[in-house]
Amino acid sequence: MTLTADELALIDRTAALAREVVAPQAARWERERRIGHEGLAAAAALGLTRLQVPRDQGGLDLSFSCKAQIAEVLGGADFGFTMSLINTQNIAAKLARDARPEVAVRYLPDLIAGRRLGCTALTEPGAGSDFAGITTTATRCPGGWRLNGAKAWITNAAQADVVVLYAQTEPGSKGRGIAGFLVDGRREGFIREPAFALGGQHSIGTGGFRLQDYRVSDEEVLHPPGQAFKTALGSINGARTYIAAMSCGMVAEALRVAADFGERRSSFGRPLAEHQGWRWRLAEAASELAACRLMVAHAAAQIDAGVDAQLAAAQAKLLATRMAERQLPALAQAMGAEGLREEHPFSRHLIGARVASFVDGSSEMLLERIAAVMRTA
Repeated sequence: MTLTADELALIDRTAALAREVVAPQAARWERERRIGHEGLAAAAALGLTRLQVPRDQGGLDLSFSCKAQIAEVLGGADFGFTMSLINTQNIAAKLARDARPEVAVRYLPDLIAGRRLGCTALTEPGAGSDFAGITTTATRCPGGWRLNGAKAWITNAAQADVVVLYAQTEPGSKGRGIAGFLVDGRREGFIREPAFALGGQHSIGTGGFRLQDYRVSDEEVLHPPGQAFKTALGSINGARTYIAAMSCGMVAEALRVAADFGERRSSFGRPLAEHQGWRWRLAEAASELAACRLMVAHAAAQIDAGVDAQLAAAQAKLLATRMAERQLPALAQAMGAEGLREEHPFSRHLIGARVASFVDGSSEMLLERIAAVMRTA
């Protein structure tokens, strides 16, 4: 898909943000184990929290292909920061599209300005990839629903308080009974758990929360039973595509750093870049990166066209995350001990690639999805 001049200009401004704001602070955010609010504020000022919000609701209404390229650029600076930003952007776009206008207007200004963070709550302590197996319940009450249950492993949940949450209205009915609700974390009945202590990528804000007789009104139902399950699965194609793009971004930045180092560092009397074995390592990474970028572009174009992108998205994420997990260690090795320095992105990106292989469908689930589509083709 050909991007517009406005989209290309925004990508350029995003690259400056990644270079001047996100990358210099990412290591500190990790040391402090927190979401990078300084970066989120700068991103909001660029309009990155309203990428796909309609123009008549204060958004930019840009293409998914533009979003994917922005994800790659920011992913090269920090995976966790990018996931945090995109998840808030996703909630803003979803409320603009699916919430009642009188409900959306309560939250959109704060989400767009970066004053509040958003998250999507699907995963539970006992239900990760098995979405149909969620046990958080929604029980009818006068004028609305009461929610009870727990969510875990949620991006931004350490601080987000504008939540699109999925719950089961008819236990035992699997996907048929699942409904989607807007939950406000400032209300009674929302109990936030401490942020998860992870091996890295704390800027993603991973955490969980419990709902204890939390009440939502009928106006805050985003998708009734019978619609929510399909809607949620449809959004996963977009998530898989931008995660693949972020994986490409991490490898692209590692490749840039390694190539620059190879021109400056000498070994046995000549620059590293003049050693054949060293050059081949970078050439292989560049070639795999180019192939994965084409797969991301193909999946993004299908999403923009409104066609079924489940195969293209699954294949792009499977191969891009595997490429990142293979090439990031190889590029780190090409740096030698220098790659261990905090100023370089290798350690953060290695954890980022591991996270990417889990979220929105593990590699094993993607293989099963690809195989299922192949059987019905």
